[in-house]
Amino acid sequence: MELIKKPKSKFIRVKCSQCKNEQTVFNKPATEVKCLVCAKVLMKSTGGKGKAESKVVQVFE
Repeated sequence: MELIKKPKSKFIRVKCSQCKNEQTVFNKPATEVKCLVCAKVLMKSTGGKGKAESKVVQVFE
């Protein structure tokens, strides 16, 4: 019996295709997530699970 459920959302590390900066983001963003270096869109909000606009490097469990 599991008293505390594991969350379905995760953090992921993405790599910007333009400047190669790696950034940790939430996989269910409420708004667009932009690269902190060049301002390219990394994740788009879809109302649920976000759409990655860049390469996913790592998923944190």
